[in-house]
Amino acid sequence: MPYKDHFIYTNKIRLHFIEYKTKNNLTPLILLHGLTANAHTFDGLVCKGLAEKYHLYIPDLRGRGHSDKPAYNYSIRHHAKDIIGMMDQIGLEKVAIAGHSFGGLLGIYLAVHFPERIEKVVILDAAAEMNAKVGQMLMPVFKRLDKTFASFEAYIEHTKASPTLTFWDEVMTTYYRADVKTLPDGKVRTYSSLANIIKVTIGVSNQPWRRFFNDVTQPVLLINATDNYNLNEPLLPDYKAKESVRLLQNGTYLKVSGNHQTMLYGDGAEEIVEAMSAFIPEIAMAEV
Repeated sequence: MPYKDHFIYTNKIRLHFIEYKTKNNLTPLILLHGLTANAHTFDGLVCKGLAEKYHLYIPDLRGRGHSDKPAYNYSIRHHAKDIIGMMDQIGLEKVAIAGHSFGGLLGIYLAVHFPERIEKVVILDAAAEMNAKVGQMLMPVFKRLDKTFASFEAYIEHTKASPTLTFWDEVMTTYYRADVKTLPDGKVRTYSSLANIIKVTIGVSNQPWRRFFNDVTQPVLLINATDNYNLNEPLLPDYKAKESVRLLQNGTYLKVSGNHQTMLYGDGAEEIVEAMSAFIPEIAMAEV
C-alpha cells in the first residue's frame, strides 16, 4: 500500500515519519514502534487493513530508522516531546495512540503527562512489569546492532535463525529492509546503534511505571501475545499483563495469537486490527 515519507524538525532533531491516507476524514492514529525497531514494524497491520480504517502517522523514533541519531537525550520525556512536536506540526490537537513494546510505554507516558492531547491508548505487549528475564530474552535483538552483514540476504538469513522468530511472513521483509543501510561495498549495517539503544533502555527502566499506569485516566486496551518469545517463555506473561490492566482506571485486556514480535503479522495482526477497530471509534480530526 502506498505511503508518504515526511521529515520535520521537532525538539531539536529531524524526525522521519510515514503517513498512510487512503481516504479523507479518517480518524487519525499515531503508531509507536518498539525499542530497536522502525516505522515499518507495523506493515503487517497495514496489510490486514489498518490503513483503510485510520489516517496513520508512524514515526521513526529518535535514534532509529531515518530520524536523527543524536549522541544524547534518549529519555522517555525526550521521546514524548518529539511526538507532541510532530502532532503540533501536523495539526493534530488530540489523537489515539497505539504502541508496541517500548512504544506502548511511551503511549502511557504521553497519556499521563499530556492528557489533553491523547484520546485513547492501545498497548501492544507492554506492561508496568515484563518477564523478569527480559534483558536476557532480548539479547538476540540487541546482538544484531552494530554488526555488519555481507549482504541484505545474509542479514535476512541471520534474522530467520533467531529464536524469537517462530515463523516467517514475507511482509517482514520491508521492516528488515528499513532496519539497515547499504554500505558502498554492498554490505549492510543496522541504522540503530547499540550505544543509543542502551541509553533508551536506561531512560525507560528508571520510570515509576506502576504509578504511571495507575494515573492514566483515558481508556486503555492492552493486547497481549503469550506465545513463547525466547527461553521458552513469553516476554509478557499474561498474569503480568492482567496485573497492569488492574492498575489502570479504565483498562481492558485482550489476548491475541503470536509472540511479542510475530503478533504483528498473520493471525495476530488480523486480531489486532479487529480489536483496534472496535476500541477506537471514528472521531473528527481536530486541528490546532
